[in-house]
Amino acid sequence: MGEIARRSGLAVSALHYYESVGLLSPERTAGNQRRYPRSVLRRIAFIRMANRVGIPLADVAAALATLPDGRTPTRRDWERLSGQWRAELDERIHRLQQLRDDFTGCIGCGCLSLNSCWMLNPGDRLGEQGPGPQRL
Repeated sequence: MGEIARRSGLAVSALHYYESVGLLSPERTAGNQRRYPRSVLRRIAFIRMANRVGIPLADVAAALATLPDGRTPTRRDWERLSGQWRAELDERIHRLQQLRDDFTGCIGCGCLSLNSCWMLNPGDRLGEQGPGPQRL
């Protein structure tokens, strides 16, 4: 476990967590020690990359479950799975860009008042939709 943690850059606690949610499944020795095949490093890299771009671990686990015999993903697997996630990522990018642009517009206006902002919320029309932020 320590060697895999060192090589992958993950804390041992993260590896334990990945195991508890089904992302990793090490073999056990007679003494109940975990033994990982070398290919687990690629599997961990796959998990970390997907998570880094915002794919929830539950979705990563579901994707890995589609691989035959729980094998380590190949480049072709990554291309197929990342293609499935592309639309979701594009939508997130769009929402973030919209948030960035709206945020900048509000700061540029200078009023910072949703009650009187004539640019983004004239007449406080967004207040009619309920409490909390309506443009996010």
